[in-house]
Amino acid sequence: MHALDYASEAKDIFVLPDAVLQIKRLIDDHATDMEDIAALINFDPALTVQLLKIANSALYKFPRQIDSITKAIQVIGTNSVYDLVVACSICKTFEEVNRDVVDLERYWENAVYCGLLNKYFAEKLGIKESERLFVSGLLHNVGELVMIRFNPEMAQKCSLINETETPLMLQKRHLGATYADIGATLVKMWGIPKAIYQPISNQHFSITKPTSLDDKIMQLSYVMALDNCNPEIYSGHANLEIEMYEELGFDDEDLTSALNHVGMQSLSVLAMFSPSSTAVL
Repeated sequence: MHALDYASEAKDIFVLPDAVLQIKRLIDDHATDMEDIAALINFDPALTVQLLKIANSALYKFPRQIDSITKAIQVIGTNSVYDLVVACSICKTFEEVNRDVVDLERYWENAVYCGLLNKYFAEKLGIKESERLFVSGLLHNVGELVMIRFNPEMAQKCSLINETETPLMLQKRHLGATYADIGATLVKMWGIPKAIYQPISNQHFSITKPTSLDDKIMQLSYVMALDNCNPEIYSGHANLEIEMYEELGFDDEDLTSALNHVGMQSLSVLAMFSPSSTAVL
């Protein structure tokens, strides 16, 4: 099977809530105001609670409590709220994935780290609405969840990373494609904007020339998250190339600051986005 085949099958099994598409239609309709979007989100109590928890979390550190979706849209922005709806919905969609195939706790730790690093670097570089990059990072390896569902034996083979073999190497050897290919194709099929799925597609520095600043940030965050979440295998910045951060104007001190910042946020953010946590919201 090719990446497109896996993504096509996954699209039929893992179905996003109608609210995601409906909110996107409202955003694209210039006659819509924030009250219309807030009203739609409020029809889903679980999603409402989750978004309010996120708005009041370490992701934002607002000085005053956000107590309504309307207020959240006012302070975060319409597009950013939509991006967070996408993140919540996709994480919820995959909560039934078999947990015995690979280490899913590490999977979600890596996903959250990549998302938070994306957001941190985007904000340092003055990128507005950095939530889209947070979502791209959070979903960067969603292709692995697809593989766990449709070919668990292959997923196990591709998870056996070591000092000399990265996830990308194993995916290319065993699968002949990458989880980035599968994940980006699926996210695109769901109708999620290009600004989210393109960095997923272009996350691998060794095989993809970045076409945008978003791509460069994703490639840096991907490697830093991989190394940081697998310290017993990859010491320090084992898989990091100097040009990946120097081209963005960062140095070693910036990377250390990024990891310290993300480390303080990661546990609380993981509790909000990992499926085992969203199930009890």
